[in-house]
Amino acid sequence: MPTEFQERVYRILSKVPKGKVTTYNAIAKMLGNKYSQRAVGNALNKNSSSKVKCHRVIKSDGDISGFASGVKNKIKLLKREGIKTNKNKVDLKKFGFKY
Repeated sequence: MPTEFQERVYRILSKVPKGKVTTYNAIAKMLGNKYSQRAVGNALNKNSSSKVKCHRVIKSDGDISGFASGVKNKIKLLKREGIKTNKNKVDLKKFGFKY
């Protein structure tokens, strides 16, 4: 069963539509603590529901990393949503979601 913190992370992430990405830092800021990026990553890592679209979360520099089933699978899921990648990076200006 998810913790209250995890539930908050998942609710914030649920606002990100198909074809857009967000960052660990953006979620941390929405939680009110810009320094909790690692906690956000840990919460996403513990997620077991396919309803939570963890593949839509990337690093602040656009780098694609940190996915339970591997970066290649994360890129595959992003591409299915129409998100273009280049050298394991996403253009946040084009595909970044603004809360």
